[in-house]
Amino acid sequence: MNALCMIKVSPGKVDDVVKILHKKRKPINEVMIVTGQADICVIFDGKIDEINKTVIDYKKINDIVSTETLIEVEVDLGW
Repeated sequence: MNALCMIKVSPGKVDDVVKILHKKRKPINEVMIVTGQADICVIFDGKIDEINKTVIDYKKINDIVSTETLIEVEVDLGW
């Protein structure tokens, strides 16, 4: 399962948070600094339970202000 977690961080703390996120392994596939409403995006590839646990662990990182996680869904469009 794939998911995207958009993360807002405290001003000036993007690099610090990215270093912390890079230390975590599964189910993180990629960590990107982005522009827009979020400061960092994390792409996950793993089981939903692993993704949930990882995102919940992000609440322990003081400089993370908020997260929004988008979970991939499979839709049969009949094509």
